Amino acid sequence: MFESLSDRLSSAFDKITGRGALSESDVKAAMREVRRALLEADVALEVTKDFIDKVTQKAVGEQVLKSVKPGQQVVKIVHDELIAMLGSEAEPIDLKAAAPVPIMMVGLQGSGKTTTTGKIAKRLKERENKKILMASLDTRRPAAQEQLRVLGEQIGVATLDIIADQTPTQIASRALDEAKRGGFDVVMLDTAGRLHIDEELMQETQDIRDITNPHETLLVADSLTGQDAVNVAKSFDERIGVTGIVLTRIDGDGRGGAALSMRAITGKPIKLIGVGEKLDELEDFHPDRIANRILDMGDVVSLVEKAAESIDAQKAAKIAQKMKKGKFDLDDLSEQLNQMKKLGGMGAIMGMLPGMGKMKKQLGNAQLDDKIFTHQQAIISSMTKKERAFPKLLNASRKKRIAAGSGTSVQEINKLIKMHRQMADMMKKMGKKGGMGGLFGGGMPDVSDAELEAIAQSGEMPDIKELEKQLPKNIPGLPGLGNTGGFGNMPGLPGLPGKKK
Repeated sequence: MFESLSDRLSSAFDKITGRGALSESDVKAAMREVRRALLEADVALEVTKDFIDKVTQKAVGEQVLKSVKPGQQVVKIVHDELIAMLGSEAEPIDLKAAAPVPIMMVGLQGSGKTTTTGKIAKRLKERENKKILMASLDTRRPAAQEQLRVLGEQIGVATLDIIADQTPTQIASRALDEAKRGGFDVVMLDTAGRLHIDEELMQETQDIRDITNPHETLLVADSLTGQDAVNVAKSFDERIGVTGIVLTRIDGDGRGGAALSMRAITGKPIKLIGVGEKLDELEDFHPDRIANRILDMGDVVSLVEKAAESIDAQKAAKIAQKMKKGKFDLDDLSEQLNQMKKLGGMGAIMGMLPGMGKMKKQLGNAQLDDKIFTHQQAIISSMTKKERAFPKLLNASRKKRIAAGSGTSVQEINKLIKMHRQMADMMKKMGKKGGMGGLFGGGMPDVSDAELEAIAQSGEMPDIKELEKQLPKNIPGLPGLGNTGGFGNMPGLPGLPGKKK
């Protein structure tokens, strides 16, 4: 979503970060570029004006202009102000209230409210170990209540029984009573939406609020609607009283202005962001991490967290053990490709690594297509067990058979074998020189055999704060990126230990 804004800001900063000294006119020229970038990204005019005024005031100070690297100081000021605009600190959903805690979901029709209700319920159940009851109060949209019931079955969360001809307020009262009787920790109330704000919608939502007295009222807003999402947020907050915002479709190709404007205009925190259609694609909103992504500083902590949640600890530990012995067969490569897919593919990983924004753009035409993972796994699946264990057996006739079975070509099989050979050589180097530390000259933390065994036994998620401390200051590029003639020649990423499945 922020790619266009990131490109424009990067272009503006390139003009000042490479220079040894800056004048006040240099800074103001850069700020004009930043202003244009924000306005083109659909950031509200008053928010843009306030932001530029604050940055300019700090950036033209004598301390900045006479510093050793004034251009970088200006970028730091912009970074800090971006974080302040977005809310300084992450504010998760507050459950500190007497059970059952009522959470009311509000928003316009089509914003993803019902799906987001299911995503939050799944998240609270799995991460907070809460007992959740979901209730659909939408009596107008056809099959709205049935949709929530089906979602509940998919994620293993209870939903309120559907009784025909009940009003939204009657359903809300019944949901609270059922939650109290059933010993539920949280009751989620999915209210009806409209295509636009009208008096009937607001009055109905107010009546539900008065009956249920929700501890959290979360506005679900579609980030692709731009400035209209900000107007919707203002209207709901003035009439209903919103405690937080959930932005959906943050993975779309919108310009990102709604996310940057919403907190500044409403004063309400963005608590969660929907980063995809799947029910587990919901993330906490961290202002500092979003600011890092916008300025192409990466978001390694989120990448590590995602890896810790997505990757099977025992499988990762077994592969790591084989790597330390210099062994790496095609079954291991298939598992690595599967882990890359779980992390969102190559594009998602590169988007979270510092300074990769420009490289990602340069590789845009270099076959950077995540469908290649599926093709490569199809090739491996078409091999016999012996061929996967001993790739040297793959002669011309075997390759033709595998190509026919996987719907690919012999050339693609050759690329896959070359990629595997590069990775196997890299693993041997790691084994001889003592793990990742040997490969990168001590820049990455090494893991002992005992530690790997402990991870495999426990299956526990690694401590994120500890991982963050161990991460290198200058993260090396992905292996093979510099000299690859396309994604087919690029070695994959070694697996990170994660949560036991």
